[in-house]
Amino acid sequence: MTFFEAVEPVFSTFVLGNAPVKKIATGFDWVEGPVWFGDLNCLLFSDIPNNRIYRWIPEQGVSVFRAPSNFANGHTRDRQGRLVSCEHFTRRVTRTEYDGSITVIADSYQGKRLNSPNDVIVASDGAIWFSDPHYGIAMDYEGQKSEQELPCNVYRVDPNGSIEAVLTDFNCPNGLAFSPDEKRLYVADTGRMFSDDPRHIRVFDVGSDYSLTGGEVFHAISPGAADGMRVDRDGNLWSSAGDGVHCLAPDGRLLGKILIPETVSNVCFGGRYGHVLFITASTSVYSVALNRRGGWL
Repeated sequence: MTFFEAVEPVFSTFVLGNAPVKKIATGFDWVEGPVWFGDLNCLLFSDIPNNRIYRWIPEQGVSVFRAPSNFANGHTRDRQGRLVSCEHFTRRVTRTEYDGSITVIADSYQGKRLNSPNDVIVASDGAIWFSDPHYGIAMDYEGQKSEQELPCNVYRVDPNGSIEAVLTDFNCPNGLAFSPDEKRLYVADTGRMFSDDPRHIRVFDVGSDYSLTGGEVFHAISPGAADGMRVDRDGNLWSSAGDGVHCLAPDGRLLGKILIPETVSNVCFGGRYGHVLFITASTSVYSVALNRRGGWL
């Protein structure tokens, strides 16, 4: 079975011919938001329509981590190791504290409710950046059909708690990723539901004051569209796609693909040395060991 497609020769050095793509869990409806907890040796991920967050532990398998999950989508960890989550049903971003209690990071902007926070990343200064498309309120499948009160923006929550709409010219922003030095921000525009919006990844320069400039198209995924994505330590971007995971060079060139038989929604690095790529794809979760290590996990 062919697992990899090298578009440029360098991609053959990123993958391992004797390291197969493994299906580690299946039977879900739409999986998303993988995040690795190395200190607990487990992967958390969402099954959005089934309103659950699951935990996968090597050699033990899958168990329910949280139910109901408020139709949680994307997750990450902050610099203190706490879980940060995007919830569709409650239209908020939350943090799970060490004692299990929930802190609300953001649920409104300028007096209006957020749409359905989707993906989230945490910068080295502790600021939380998240995308807020309308997918969770456009229908009842991934949340609850509701009135949209705000445009689909990208927000930054300062460590002092203030929130700012930092990107306001997207159709539906989705996946987010910083370059390893945090001087670039990648944002996927997956487009509005039931539309023919352009679907691509844009890249922004990040200033020392976290201001954003640029915003040109970095890459247009084909087939499918970019959803979640992560960056490795050398600055290559690993993006979801319709036929698997696409690896993009820092200049936007497609280097190669990891072929997956389901539509990929998101990825994250984890495992023993951060060298395993975990892949959420439609009804299943996959993993593959790479000759790459992820950026900050």
